[in-house]
Amino acid sequence: MLIPTFDDVLAAHERVRPHVHRTPVLTNGHLDGLSSASLFFKCENFQKVGAFKARGACNAVFSLTDEEAKRGVATHSSGNHGQAIAYAAARRGIAATIVMPETAARPKFDGVRGYGGEVVTCAPGTKAREETVAGVLERTGAAFLHPFDDARVIAGQGTAALELLQDAGPLDAIVAPVGGGGLISGTCLAASGLSPATKVFAAEPEQADDAYRSKRAGHIVEDDAPQTVADGLKASLKPLTFHFVSQHVEAVLPVSEQEIVDAMRLVWERMKIVIEPSSAVAVAAVLKNRELFAGQRVGVILTGGNVDLDRLPWAG
Repeated sequence: MLIPTFDDVLAAHERVRPHVHRTPVLTNGHLDGLSSASLFFKCENFQKVGAFKARGACNAVFSLTDEEAKRGVATHSSGNHGQAIAYAAARRGIAATIVMPETAARPKFDGVRGYGGEVVTCAPGTKAREETVAGVLERTGAAFLHPFDDARVIAGQGTAALELLQDAGPLDAIVAPVGGGGLISGTCLAASGLSPATKVFAAEPEQADDAYRSKRAGHIVEDDAPQTVADGLKASLKPLTFHFVSQHVEAVLPVSEQEIVDAMRLVWERMKIVIEPSSAVAVAAVLKNRELFAGQRVGVILTGGNVDLDRLPWAG
C-alpha cells in the first residue's frame, strides 16, 4: 500500500495548477453566529466540473506515462469523480470510460458525456460498480483510476486543504465530508505538513455512517448501497483511506438527513451559492456540534455544487 506524503500534495499542486481553479475562501457572518465560530468556506463548488474531484483526477491522469495514457482511463463513480476523470482525460487527449450507477443524478451523466467520456451504467452498490468496471478494463486495457483509494488521487484532493490553509491562515480545525475518504485523507496530509496543530474532522450522513463505525471498530465496516440524499458519500472506506481516518482524523461526525437538507438550504439562502447535499454534510456537522467548535477558526470544505434542479430535496 503506497501511502502518499505531504511532498506528494505539493507536487500535485504544481501538476494540477494549469488545469483547475484556485477556488475562493468565503466567510458568512450569519453562519458564524449560528456556530459560535469563525468559519472559512473553501468553495470547491466553483471548481472545474463543479467539484473538488477535478484536483485528484487531474493529478492522477497527468501522472500517467505516455505508454499508460494511450490506452485511456476508466473508473467508477456516482458522478463527480467520473466527470472529473472525463475532464482530465479530455485535457490530455485520451479516452475515458466511466461506470455510473443508473440512479446517479442526471446532471452528472450529462457532465461526463459533455466532457467526451463514455458512460457505462450499472446497478447501485459498490459490488456492481467494481464488477462492471472490471469488464471495461478487460475490454479496453485502460488504466484504472480508483475514485479515492489511490495515492495520486488523494494527493490531488489534498491541494484543496493546502490552499485553504494558505489563504485563511492558521485554523484550529478543518471539517470535510467523508465517503470513500479521498478528500479527508488528502486534508490530513495537507494539515500535517502545513499546520500540524489543525485538527481534521470528517462529516458523514447517519444513513451512510460506515466511516464512523469503522473508526470505532478499528477495521473497515462496509455498506454496499446506503440510501442518503448525499449521493456523493455512499462509498465505503478502502485500506488506504482507512489508514488516514483511523490514525489522523480527530473524529467522524454523523448528521441526519434533515440536518443535511437544512444546512444545504441555509447556505443557498444566506451565502447565495449553490452547494450539493454532500457539501452540506460538513456544514451540518459544524452546526450540530457547536460546543466542539465554539470560539475557533474552522475551515469547511464545500465539496461541490452539482445539483439536479428538478429534484431539490426541500421541494416536496
